[in-house]
Order: sequence, then C-alpha cells, then structure tokens
Amino acid sequence: MTMIRVDIETVVIGGGPVASLVVLKPRSNSRVEPLPIRIGSVEATAIGMGVEHPGTDRPMTHDLLGQAITGLGATITSVAITKVEGTTFFAEVNLTTQSGCHLSLDARPSDAIALAVRSKSPIFVAESVMNTASYPDFDAVKREQDRLDIQEFDKFISTLSPEDFTTGAGSGRP
Repeated sequence: MTMIRVDIETVVIGGGPVASLVVLKPRSNSRVEPLPIRIGSVEATAIGMGVEHPGTDRPMTHDLLGQAITGLGATITSVAITKVEGTTFFAEVNLTTQSGCHLSLDARPSDAIALAVRSKSPIFVAESVMNTASYPDFDAVKREQDRLDIQEFDKFISTLSPEDFTTGAGSGRP
C-alpha cells in the first residue's frame, strides 16, 4: 500500500449545524488535493490543542494515552489513515516497543491525529484514500467537461451537410 506523508492544513471546530473538520495536505508538492475528514467538535478541539498548545496544566485524554504508551515502553512511530468506506475513515496508530516489536492499533483518524501531534509523529494517508476522498481538482473537472463539450460539438458538426443550410423548394423563403 502506497502511503503519502501529510501535514495538518487546518482544523475547523464547528458547532451546531457546522461540521468540524481536519484537513490534511500532502507534504510534497504533488498533484493530490487536500483531504478533509469530518470529525467531532471534541476531537477537533483535542487536535487543535495539540497543535496550538503542546502542554496543558492537566493531561487531556490523548495526553494520558500517550503517557501510557510511553510508560509501557513503546513509542508512537506514525499514524496512518488506511481506508475509507463511504464517509467512514479508518486509521491505525503504529507503535514500536523497547524490544523492537511493531504493533498497529485500530483507531479513529481524529484520535490517531491527536496522538500524532502530541508525540510529533508523522501522519500518513493511503494513496487510495487520497484518490477517493480528497477535494476534487475543480480545474481538472472543468477542463474535462470542456473537452467533452468540444468533442460533442465536433461530432454534431461532422453530421451536417450543405443541404442542412439551404431552404426547401417552394417554402417561399429566399
């Protein structure tokens, strides 16, 4: 599975009818568009706090889990968003123990990202997920539609004959 390294482009903390989102942008200057993931407002706040304020007076839930992982002798090596089914995204938190054992924990993307920002671990997204769920390239969509319109017009023009432009005999028109 090909993975793309991403960074957090923005976190939108919604309320009421406005959805919360985390938008992930490919780190490289590739042609892949940013990936928006709808998350809960509590999770958006947790990610935002990890990005904006790396430390708090008391540990939040994701801080506690990070401390537990470290306390048990493991490190978070990366997080990965591996799959999307409809509007549901799947992620994993990748750990390495002191003995070198590698573990992958199933997680919601929002929780995985919140852990990644606290542990300064890289975030990856499967290329298939980026291709399926990233923002559409509206310029490319418009270019494709223009190409199809021209193709349809060319097909129409090729079916015309000079007789299609003359008037019928006896119509009374010049």
